[in-house]
Amino acid sequence: MTISPLPLTGINDKPRVLIVGAGLAGLTLAISLQKAGVPYNVFERGLETRTVGTAMLFGPNVGPLFTQLGIYDEFVEKSKPCETINIYDETRELQFTRDFKLTAEMGGYANRIIPRTALYSILLDKVPQDRIHKGKKMVSLYQDDARVIIYFADGSHYEGDILVGADGAYSAVRHCLYESVDRNGRLSQSDAEDLPYSCICLVGHSSSLDPVKFPSLRDEFCHYNDTHSIDIPYSWMTFTTKNDVICWGVIKYLDVQNSAAYSREQRSDWGEGATETMCNEVRGLPIPGGDGSLIMGDLIDGTPRSQITKVMLEEKVFDTWYHGRTVLVGDGNILIHPAGNRGAVQAFHDVVTLSNWINVLSRSATVEDIEPTFRAYKEERFPFVQEAAVHSKNLSQVSFTPDMKTVMSRFVTKHMPSWLWRVVNAKTVSYRPQASFLPVVKDSGTVGSIHPKSYLETLRILETRSSSVAAASAVVV
Repeated sequence: MTISPLPLTGINDKPRVLIVGAGLAGLTLAISLQKAGVPYNVFERGLETRTVGTAMLFGPNVGPLFTQLGIYDEFVEKSKPCETINIYDETRELQFTRDFKLTAEMGGYANRIIPRTALYSILLDKVPQDRIHKGKKMVSLYQDDARVIIYFADGSHYEGDILVGADGAYSAVRHCLYESVDRNGRLSQSDAEDLPYSCICLVGHSSSLDPVKFPSLRDEFCHYNDTHSIDIPYSWMTFTTKNDVICWGVIKYLDVQNSAAYSREQRSDWGEGATETMCNEVRGLPIPGGDGSLIMGDLIDGTPRSQITKVMLEEKVFDTWYHGRTVLVGDGNILIHPAGNRGAVQAFHDVVTLSNWINVLSRSATVEDIEPTFRAYKEERFPFVQEAAVHSKNLSQVSFTPDMKTVMSRFVTKHMPSWLWRVVNAKTVSYRPQASFLPVVKDSGTVGSIHPKSYLETLRILETRSSSVAAASAVVV
C-alpha cells in the first residue's frame, strides 16, 4: 500500500499536522497554524462543512486571541453586547440578574453573544477550502517514531507528523487512540468507562422574527433570559441576536435512573436525530418578553427544522489527552454541562496552547521530542478544564435539582455581595491566553492578563532562535 503524502505549505522544516474535525476547534487550530507557517490539512467526515446550535457567550478570555487571528472585528459586527443575564421562574417573574458590566472594565473586552452558526462562518472563511477534505470518515490510525497515518472509510489514507483530534464528543481519533493505549495496558479505568449522560438539549436558531411580537429584538444589546424551574426537570434560555434572530435552548435534566435508560444507540449528535417529540414536549414552556403570553412554541414555529437539533450530553474530564504523535483538543478532552457556557472557551484555550507548542517543533521531531510538549500542554490546561467542569456542574444545580441544594445555590447566587462578585470576575478575566508567534495584544483592562507557561516558554524558544539566526548572519557578513 502506498502512502499519500500531504503537500507541504509554509516553512518546510515545521511538522505536518493532520486535523480531524472541521468544527470550531479544528478551524481555529487551522487558522492558528496557518499564521504560524505550519503545514496542515483538515479532514471532515461530513460532505458539508456546517454547524448548528444556539448562541455563544464570549468576552475577555478569547478577546486577545480573536484579535491576533484577525477575526475580532467581524465577531463584533455579527454579535451583540451582553451585560446581564436575567434569571426568571416559570411564571415569568424576574428572580435576579447577573451583571457582567465589570467584564469590559477588568478584561478590556465586553461580553458578547453570537450565534454559533455566525462564528462558524467567520472561521470557515479564513481557512482555504483546498485545506479542508470533506467526506473523510476516519476509521483507524497508525503511528510510530517517524510518522502518523490516518485511514478513512473511502479507502484513502494520509501521512503526517502530528495528528490532532478536534472531532467532538464522540471523537474517532480518541476512540482509535484509546484502543492503542488500552492494548498497552495504560488506559485509565475512568477513560475506559462509558460516558455518563446528564441531560438532553434541544437548541435552535430562528429565522428573522417580528420585532412587534418580540420587541426586545430592537435593542442594540442582547437580552439573555434564563428560566429555571423547581417543579419540572427543565431550564430554558433565549438570546436576542443580530438580524432579528433569537437563539434558544431547552435543557432536560436526567436523574440517575433516566440517564441509565438511554443507550448509545439512542444518542444523537448535533444536527442529527429526531427532534419533533421534544419540540412538542416543551412547546408550552413560558418565556419572558412581549405581551406576557409568549411560549417556547412561538420560537419553535419561527425556527426552520434544519436549525433545530436534539442531542444528549455527558459530563466527563478525560485522563488521556495524548499518546505518541496524537493529541486531542476541546470535547476530545472534556465534556461539560452546557449551563456554564464554557465548552467552546475551553476548546479555544486548548487550541492556542497546543499551537504554541506545535510551532516550536521541527519536522524531524521524534516521539521523544513531541510527547514532552504534549505533556506540558495537558499539565497547563488540565486544572482549567477541571475548574470549568465544576463551575458548570454547580450552575446546573442552580438551574434544576429538586432538593434543598438548589434552593441554597440560588440563594447564594442571588445574594452574592458585590465585593465577592468583583473577586470572581477578576479571577475569571485574568486568563487571556495568546499565541506566542503573533504580535502580543497589550492589556487594556484594569486586571492584567496572566501569561501562561506555554506562552512564556515558547516565546523564549522563538527569541533564542531569532537571536541565533541574527548572530549567524552577522558572522557571515
